[in-house]
Amino acid sequence: MRVDLFDFELPQDQIALRPTRPRDSARLLAVKGDAISDHSVLDLPDLLRPGDVLVFNDTKVIPAQLEGRRGDAGIGATLHKREGPREWWAFLRNAKRARVGDNIDFGQGVHASVVEKGEDGSALLHFHGEEPVEVLLERAGRMPLPPYIASKRAADVEDRADYQTMFAREEGAVAAPTAALHFTPRLLEALDEHGIGRETLTLHVGAGTFLPVKAEETTGHKMHAEWGRIGGATAERLNAVRSSGGRLIAVGTTSLRLLESAAGDDGAIRSFEGDTAIFITPGYRFKAVDGLITNFHLPKSTLFMLVSALMGLDVMKSAYRHAIEQRYRFYSYGDASLLLPRHDT
Repeated sequence: MRVDLFDFELPQDQIALRPTRPRDSARLLAVKGDAISDHSVLDLPDLLRPGDVLVFNDTKVIPAQLEGRRGDAGIGATLHKREGPREWWAFLRNAKRARVGDNIDFGQGVHASVVEKGEDGSALLHFHGEEPVEVLLERAGRMPLPPYIASKRAADVEDRADYQTMFAREEGAVAAPTAALHFTPRLLEALDEHGIGRETLTLHVGAGTFLPVKAEETTGHKMHAEWGRIGGATAERLNAVRSSGGRLIAVGTTSLRLLESAAGDDGAIRSFEGDTAIFITPGYRFKAVDGLITNFHLPKSTLFMLVSALMGLDVMKSAYRHAIEQRYRFYSYGDASLLLPRHDT
């Protein structure tokens, strides 16, 4: 499909620069089939059915953005995928000034060597020393806010908490699974009272999620791989939910992508551990997921293509027009949507 089919105009003042407080006070746009209705996140228990299960991503965002120097050249690095105990692939700013074998000084006693260069401007970095890389990043790194926020303000101490979900446990993400940012203990309690279950998986979100689609056709875009895991016991419980008539509602596109990566053509979810580079566009046949909770996405992005695959492009364009007219807040710190395809409403 042509990428420009997924374009739309968004007023810049509707890009959220901070989350709502409390988190569960955000607005929620429900799209059931082609029916659209306005709610708040706290209404979610009433919009789902007893027996449904929400699937969360328990990845934890690390301070993966670094500023350093190689000689007299400033080098910026955003880590996006772990390759080994001390190796990370990173997107580099001023990448031409960093050659294989060069040492980059990120300050605070943190140094890394360039091991390999990628064609996309990325580099494989080896971090020196004996301290775990996570300790080094805590000392020298910043939270990697999405470009559309970082271009308007710098990351600060509030983002250390704001850009982390209440489920964050497994360190390794360089972007938050932002749909889950809306969840709070009181919302989980309300979901429990309504008989709505929850499960967790792990997908370490990479910075590639923010890369623009530069190809003119969707077939020309290559996704960056991200590492994920679904345990065998979790897979069995998820399959049992669907067998008993319950629905699996992914909380975030990251959860959805991993569930679909782990599912066979028969719809059964298998245990999974490894990389996925699944790219979901209209025409894709969903195997494991019955619905999605997600924020509002960038025009012409892979994530807007994903929600259009789930709901239909015309439905999503109509929903986004409504959201813009009603002044919903967009992107990572913005409001939420509940997407339930027609056959599951």
